[in-house]
Amino acid sequence: MTSLLLREHPRDRPETVAGVVEWFGAMQAQDVASGMWSLGVRLPGRTAADVQAALERREALRTWPMRGTVHLVPPRDARWMLEVTGVRTLAGAQRRREVLGLTEAEADRAADVLGTALAGGGRLTRAECLATLAGAGIDCADQRGYHLLWYASQRGVTCVAPHIGTEQTFALLDEWAPDPYRPERDEALGILATRYFRGHGPTTRQDFAGWTGLTAADARRAVAVAADALATVKVDGVEALLDPALLDAPRAPLDDVLALPGFDEYLLGYKDRALMLDPAHKQAIIPGGNGVFQPTVVRAGRVIGTWKRTVTKTRVRVAVRPLVGLDTTTRERVAAAVDSYAVFLGLPARVEWADC
Repeated sequence: MTSLLLREHPRDRPETVAGVVEWFGAMQAQDVASGMWSLGVRLPGRTAADVQAALERREALRTWPMRGTVHLVPPRDARWMLEVTGVRTLAGAQRRREVLGLTEAEADRAADVLGTALAGGGRLTRAECLATLAGAGIDCADQRGYHLLWYASQRGVTCVAPHIGTEQTFALLDEWAPDPYRPERDEALGILATRYFRGHGPTTRQDFAGWTGLTAADARRAVAVAADALATVKVDGVEALLDPALLDAPRAPLDDVLALPGFDEYLLGYKDRALMLDPAHKQAIIPGGNGVFQPTVVRAGRVIGTWKRTVTKTRVRVAVRPLVGLDTTTRERVAAAVDSYAVFLGLPARVEWADC
């Protein structure tokens, strides 16, 4: 929890959206509301409006750098991350195009059409992007449209800009990140490893490979390059890597209670989640194993419940479902944790208990 910036850290913790995203290297953000709260919970006192303003200032942007999943990344690092971690996903897209009835030439043409439409500071909503493609004679029916938008970003032509209202928008990556960093491949691998273990450690090289989507060989090389910035410890007899600063972190047990978003590095940053999640509760967190993670209530680093939000213009209603027995005091602490989310939104909270 300390490395995840959910507790005090022996290093100076980042105090900006840009700093938090760079700390992790990349943050899961396929659900924009969850991504916003992932930042908010690590930046106490900031509101959703503050985070939105930071994203508009381009402190971070969203794209598909690894595993075919949307992440928040530092703008200067977006291009090399796409090139290093996205290459396997891009190579595997051919089979998906065959299913959709698309050719690589058609996908490349769609990316070029979007690049032309967005040039000069343009910004289009998802619907406008699809209309632009349709106007160019490109079939966007069924899942073709989504694939073509993904492909354009995966190729580094576009990126996902902040929402306007409830609308997802796209912009040119070159315009939103005009000063890209260009590390050599070994340096890039080392940066990935340093940031991952700093933001998730102590954890294993296998977790790192799963998070990045790198091959086992590249994951080993990344750890070797970053070796001077990492320390090694044993966790339940298994070798794990971490930021050496964590060796000085307080050892006293903590009993904090947090309300975390569903798609958060707390769970999605690891392949092995046994330390955080009782296997008996997996179905409650990922119903049907469909990859959609529910928001979690966490106490002392372990999932103890889930929560679901309903946001209106005047309040946020939160239904909490305990997964273990909770006494009155713990329920009050859970309600306080949920209220932190409501404060982030600038709305009063109404907490309901799903087991009542």
